[in-house]
Amino acid sequence: MGHGRTPVRTSAAGAVCAALIAGGVVGLAPAAQAAPSVRFVDITGDGGTVLKANVVTPEGADGTHAYPLIVLPTSWGLPQAEYLAQAQKLADSGYVVLTYNVRGFWQSGGEIEVAGPPDIADASKVIDWALDHTPADPRHIGMAGVSYGAGISLLAAAHDKRIKAVAALSGWADLISSIYSGRTQHVQAGALLDGVGVVTGHESPEVREIFDNFYASNLSKEQEMIDWGRKRSVATYVDQLNSNGTAVMLANAWGDTIFPANQYADFYEKLTVPKRLEMRPGDHATAELTGLFGLPNDVWTDTGRWFDHYLKGVGNGIDSEQPVQLKSRSAAGYEGYPDWKSIGATRRKIDLAGSNTIHANVDSGADGGIVFLSSLLDQVAQLPPMASIPLLPRRWAAVWQSERYGTPQRVRGTAKLHTTLTPTKESGTLIAYLYDVGPLGFGKLVTNAPYTWYGRTPGEPFGVDLDLFSTAYDVPAGHRLALVVDTVDPLYIEHNPSGAQLTFSSPSDDPSYVSVPLREQ
Repeated sequence: MGHGRTPVRTSAAGAVCAALIAGGVVGLAPAAQAAPSVRFVDITGDGGTVLKANVVTPEGADGTHAYPLIVLPTSWGLPQAEYLAQAQKLADSGYVVLTYNVRGFWQSGGEIEVAGPPDIADASKVIDWALDHTPADPRHIGMAGVSYGAGISLLAAAHDKRIKAVAALSGWADLISSIYSGRTQHVQAGALLDGVGVVTGHESPEVREIFDNFYASNLSKEQEMIDWGRKRSVATYVDQLNSNGTAVMLANAWGDTIFPANQYADFYEKLTVPKRLEMRPGDHATAELTGLFGLPNDVWTDTGRWFDHYLKGVGNGIDSEQPVQLKSRSAAGYEGYPDWKSIGATRRKIDLAGSNTIHANVDSGADGGIVFLSSLLDQVAQLPPMASIPLLPRRWAAVWQSERYGTPQRVRGTAKLHTTLTPTKESGTLIAYLYDVGPLGFGKLVTNAPYTWYGRTPGEPFGVDLDLFSTAYDVPAGHRLALVVDTVDPLYIEHNPSGAQLTFSSPSDDPSYVSVPLREQ
């Protein structure tokens, strides 16, 4: 049994409130804009489960002409009115659009399965219904969604060859590396999902058990939970998706605290189909948010272009653009790259010299922020979580800094930590942070990631290799980068026994470093 000490329900409360406020506004505002072409219908899903849905058809559709079909499953905890503004825009441009409330939420029947087999079967049943009851063209079918809807769309496309194009916005490809990366529970993310599910839906007994074991750090159930997550991850079925030839657009935010950018980027590299990857500043689903109100929005604009090309055959140029499109958290404009590995063309190492010993169980003041809110603030005001690097207590935080840079350092991609760790206990957790440090010593968080271990021999050193969450951030000239490592962060469950100490060293035959990916100057 792992040892975790964090008040789950307390941490969930603030996150759930934020989600419900945002969800209520997003879910209700578009409903007021519903056009006369909207029909609210009931669809029989897998096993007879009734799914609440709405259909938006192009103006003047009379059954004599077939239109491409776009299916939009709802986000976690939001009603089917979520997409009405975008559905109307798509219908106006010549699509039949069907949005449906996924099973277990709001007025739809069934229980929450977290994109399990019944959810995938539901997607195919919805397509069947649309082909029977709307002027939808069976040769031109697409799926899209935000968050939960994105994950279900990808999974459905891997299992249903009729789906020719997908736009997966702020979704996941690998559920385990999303909320259990570094073998560490992302507790605020899990509590947010759990809390919203309890309030707006009906969790299945299996899902309830998964959440409970997740919070309890139940190692006897760890492999069972991993297998459960893999079944719900499209990365498991990437060969099927590639075989189907579905055109896949992925979009995410650098600061997504529920589905980090790394897991989308890793999945993108495995795709051999027509593909596109877009990364922008923000947190979970915040980049798409204004589009749900019907306001101008880059993500939804590109989603429309993606479907126009791959469902209608429109020559709009999206297939000839650089397929990887990035927007830095600290600079304006987009950057195009031919593939993911090209974004960090060079690497610069920061040596982690010497020996540093820290004590566990106390938060040093270096933190990854608050789920949803911190990266949203970074998106709108370029104010990520901050810390005074000189004032961080060295008893609880190990700190290394680079020299001051004479030119801007354009961090792009995935920073990698390599170090040698000697713990005094058999288990533990560390969190690594990379900061942009200004002349006065204040550090802005560039990226972070947790790492947990079990079953180590106390006093025996071992190597640690950790990928920090991918990002795009410009460090100004005259600043330096700092790596900070501590043992407690409210974002994660930590597994440090009382009185544990961690020693970081840099043996001459295996030096410690953090490798930072940089865009070519």
